[in-house]
Amino acid sequence: MQLFYNLLYFFQKHGYEVCQRIADRLGMRAKVVRISFIYVTFVTLGFGFALYLFIAFWMRIKDLVYSKRTSVFDL
Repeated sequence: MQLFYNLLYFFQKHGYEVCQRIADRLGMRAKVVRISFIYVTFVTLGFGFALYLFIAFWMRIKDLVYSKRTSVFDL
């Protein structure tokens, strides 16, 4: 059982944080978003996982292109 928790902690710590960022934007809990991705993956036979990877890739590109500026004078 400890191996399961260590694996879960690893994925939560080093993951893309896609579910957390979607949940923050929608004002929901991240757990609900994760469970929704799991259900979509089982129902559509893998489409949910592909959607998750696409969103992770898109958020990574967006973070590289757009940077948050703290002030107007940071141009």
